[in-house]
Amino acid sequence: MIIENQAMLTDAVIAAVSRVEDARLREILTALVRHLHGLARDTCLTERECQEAVRLIVAMGQKTTPSHNEVVLMAGSLGVSSLVCLLNNGNQGESETQANLLGPFWRDDQPLSASGDTLVRSPTPGPGLLVKVSLQDINGNPIAGAEVDVWHSSPEGLYENQDPGQAEMNLRARFISDEAGRFHFRSVKPAGYPIPVDGPVGEFVRATRRHNYRPAHLHFMICKAGFKTLISQIYSPDDPHLDSDVQFGVTRALIGDYIRHDQPSSELGFAAPWYSLDQHFALERGEARRPEAPIRAKAPEV
Repeated sequence: MIIENQAMLTDAVIAAVSRVEDARLREILTALVRHLHGLARDTCLTERECQEAVRLIVAMGQKTTPSHNEVVLMAGSLGVSSLVCLLNNGNQGESETQANLLGPFWRDDQPLSASGDTLVRSPTPGPGLLVKVSLQDINGNPIAGAEVDVWHSSPEGLYENQDPGQAEMNLRARFISDEAGRFHFRSVKPAGYPIPVDGPVGEFVRATRRHNYRPAHLHFMICKAGFKTLISQIYSPDDPHLDSDVQFGVTRALIGDYIRHDQPSSELGFAAPWYSLDQHFALERGEARRPEAPIRAKAPEV
């Protein structure tokens, strides 16, 4: 097709996309073209602005490394990750869900640990935390043999892959639920943290005049054949950024009941104060699938 004017251009691209054999991919690409072209028309996008947009996309790729994923971070900062999660869980967005963001910091090689083990693998200051987890299906039956990845940031606000000072796999582990669908572990209470803002995500956040903090949370990913993989975050109710998460991830169903204890526990080896969390997860029937890890390695020392 010879393009005679701007109005013809969208039809020409959609005609090209219509040759894609996979029906779902064809649907997505057609919508993508319509929305991108619509954005350009609605905003009267200038050539300079388009070049700037391309620069930011290129910069996201250049900023992504084996220990940092700028693209995933941007998807969260735009609310896209949370929107896709809410659309695909909780009866297609009609009800509450325990599903939440995977985030940019999960590693697929987290070590298998026994119930009761600690996630702390190098000196990590902070209040002690005991977490007891129970897994059931939607009918209340326990789910045994589920593989559960757990990870979180240090009280200093860094995941181990960001911090060469932390031991490899500090504050990360993988557990298997027992016959009662349970396991427990010890760690330190996570703290809120700033997302990295030395790349395109930082440019975006500063332009919106928002802070760059995420509220304190624990990550869980639960995988068991016959059940839909559940990716979740459980947030601490005492965090000052609970209602202004830079990644738009907090829902009421994900605010955990972190209980403070003001007496030391010799059994757990915790000084006062320390915290406990009893967390229940309900899994729906569906496909068990482990996602591709957004990072693969630890940041090198500088």
